[in-house]
Amino acid sequence: MPLFPDSLDALADRYDAVLCDIWGVLHNGRGVFPEAAQALMRYRERGGIVVLVSNVPKPRNPIPAQLDRLGCPHGVYDAIVTSGDAIRAELLERSPGPMLKLGPPDDDILWQGLGLELAEDVEDAAFLAMAGVDDPFSETPHDYSEILEAAVESDLELLCANPDLVVRMGERLMWCAGTIAAQYARLGGRVIMAGKPHPAIYRIALEEIENLAGRPIERRRLLAIGDGVGTDIKGANLADIDSLFVASGMHGEELRTKGALDASKVTATLAKEEARAEYVMGILQ
Repeated sequence: MPLFPDSLDALADRYDAVLCDIWGVLHNGRGVFPEAAQALMRYRERGGIVVLVSNVPKPRNPIPAQLDRLGCPHGVYDAIVTSGDAIRAELLERSPGPMLKLGPPDDDILWQGLGLELAEDVEDAAFLAMAGVDDPFSETPHDYSEILEAAVESDLELLCANPDLVVRMGERLMWCAGTIAAQYARLGGRVIMAGKPHPAIYRIALEEIENLAGRPIERRRLLAIGDGVGTDIKGANLADIDSLFVASGMHGEELRTKGALDASKVTATLAKEEARAEYVMGILQ
């Protein structure tokens, strides 16, 4: 059974740095959770290092401005690492492609500067790439079936910039690119992902932490925080890092009974993904 601490303060002396998820832990797409922001600020004031680690399919550069717009106080974090940072290295290895891009047109920042040529259809493509779905609220994975089946026939890799299946936008859930990648894998397609739970994003995050600390940090002195069992918590397990499961975020109220966090529901959710969390909180505080 995981422990249920009252706050991050209770764990601060055990860890030199935290790798904290953003969406679902620090904000919900509409506004920052003040308790989470204050908890991370207190942790940093005690000398801890905070690296925000997100499956957002963008390079890290625009993320601080986005957090500012959502009301994130300054002093919450030391550095940011994204799935976009990690996947760009994979894309560069496959340049010039050509690449068949799936998803919305507003994700162009992810592909810029890599010398990639764009394909018009599957027949002309060397691989597929995807950062998000065109309409995350109304589309379903089924809408991509035809093109995915054709890509499997051509034995094309799919590079997915966001392994998340869903995230919560306010009170609504919206589809992410990871859902399409999972469908492609079920069809027999080859999928490359670099965000959580995959190793590449953790390598980058650990480099950031050690650069900030100016010394090596033992894995036992690192804590990963997140609300995604299959991404944040499973990723921490694979990286041999302790984890704190925030049992709200994408789960909303489903892991509570009569308003209180339900330990049996939490453990069942973790067990379903064969994941292990050392700690659980309803919200980060």
